Amino acid sequence: MRWVTAVPGRRGAFLLGAAPLLVLALGYVIASAARHSGNAADKILPLPSAMVSAMAGLVFEQDRLSGQYLFWADTLASLGRLAAGLGIATLSALLVGLVLGALPRVRATLGPLVTAIAVIPPIALLPILFITFGLGETAKVALIVIGIAPFMIRDLAGHIAALPREQVIKALTLGANSWGVVLRVALPQALPRLFEGLRLSLGPAWVFLISAEAIAADVGLGYRIFLVRRYLAMDVIIPYVAWIALLAVAMDLALSRSSRRLFGWAHGAAR
Repeated sequence: MRWVTAVPGRRGAFLLGAAPLLVLALGYVIASAARHSGNAADKILPLPSAMVSAMAGLVFEQDRLSGQYLFWADTLASLGRLAAGLGIATLSALLVGLVLGALPRVRATLGPLVTAIAVIPPIALLPILFITFGLGETAKVALIVIGIAPFMIRDLAGHIAALPREQVIKALTLGANSWGVVLRVALPQALPRLFEGLRLSLGPAWVFLISAEAIAADVGLGYRIFLVRRYLAMDVIIPYVAWIALLAVAMDLALSRSSRRLFGWAHGAAR
């Protein structure tokens, strides 16, 4: 058996994937214990017990000022903003990308504009968004949309434009018009690609969300991380970062499984 052909089963893949995480966790515990053996007040690498104690107050105890359970309030606020941004960006990518990819004249007209927007660093637009939309939810959602929608549009349009020309000719021969080709030929093959583009956009979307929350928010995962950093509260920051990673992984798995279930034909043998 060769390394390039050795495909692990589900159990083997799970064990292989879990091994680096366990090594990382073990390494952290050892490093944390070593630092605390020399300085019991060390805040850089808090012990797991300290993180559990700090998070228990945020998860299970109501805040005296707001009456909220801060951890869950932060999570719901961030997920709401993220869902709105991803939803708008996905719908925009589907509509605009479909038209750009399927209609050459539209692609020639609007393609350069989409490219120009895509190469602008979204974080650079954050002051403009706050000035235009204020410090409320609109600016935060807009940053996510502007940050990921152009990439998704370009990716989807390129995928559709690269479809075999024979498919278009056959559809036209069978009596379809231009919009019939868009809806019957391009759209079904665009949807699996849209799911993949959304999966690839999850990481940048989280970056833009945390950046916006760090600058102008009073609740959210990013807000809480940047609020407690001034106190060197690593016992809160590390669990919050781990929670964000867990949420991102769960979203990625959900999108992957949904794509395979809805569009199994597009995944072939990998299904």
